[in-house]
Amino acid sequence: MFVIIGWVVVLGCVFGVFIAHGGNMGPILKALPWEMAMIGGATLGAFLVNNQMTVIKATMAGVGQCFKGSKYTKARYLELLALLYDILQKARKEGLMSIEKDVEDPHSSPLFQKYPAVGGDHHVTEFMTDYLRMMVSGNLNAHEIESLMDSEIETHHHEAHAPVAAIQRIAGGLPAFGIVAAVLGVVKTMGSVGQPPAVLGAMIGSALVGTFLGILLAYAFAEPLAGLLEQKVEEGSKELQCIKTTLLASMQGYAPQVAIEFGRKVLLSTVRPSFSELEGHVKGKK
Repeated sequence: MFVIIGWVVVLGCVFGVFIAHGGNMGPILKALPWEMAMIGGATLGAFLVNNQMTVIKATMAGVGQCFKGSKYTKARYLELLALLYDILQKARKEGLMSIEKDVEDPHSSPLFQKYPAVGGDHHVTEFMTDYLRMMVSGNLNAHEIESLMDSEIETHHHEAHAPVAAIQRIAGGLPAFGIVAAVLGVVKTMGSVGQPPAVLGAMIGSALVGTFLGILLAYAFAEPLAGLLEQKVEEGSKELQCIKTTLLASMQGYAPQVAIEFGRKVLLSTVRPSFSELEGHVKGKK
């Protein structure tokens, strides 16, 4: 929603002020379709050449996510921490082997079904169960598991950042493609030097639309999208860090209530539930 509002503000201010100062939109509108086709086509082609298919698909999906609200809300984190608490509490009371069935088949586990927002998230469930499985096996200590977690989170962050980098490269290339379009417009104009000054002026104005369009698309559309997508990537990494911190605290001997407090402290302040909110939610789910 805010993405659309932001773009409306940009276009309204740019063209509104231009018209208010007596600018004529005629040459811009006349040149716009051709300049857009040239710049957009060149940008699309460069994007396809510059990225593997996995990055292309991830970028398309990422752009779609930019128009949706964040799923990383306080309610989601309350469910995540409550799920971790229930798992760790069961392991503490009945032994680590008691959660083996939950870990091996989380989709059939009453614990995971109890919290559908996070239990139904494949990536979160896989990350959590992988390390719970290692805890059940008892073959690795906390430091070894922490090292594995850090490596996986780093890999996840790197993969998730690939679409951000792809859009940033688009933003970097758009002004250059705008200059290419403008140069071709000037070449066309120079081939018509015998025309009246009014005609030549309109042709030069149309050529400059390419430069204007490339810069506008780069800094008002592509670059902001890359920034927004990067923020969403950081949110996803925070969720994994919350799981990591909670499980490591449990491995170091802390009680489940204390372990989830470790995880709560990792979260961003804007979505972090308070101690009393988390305690009330955990008690309410029992």
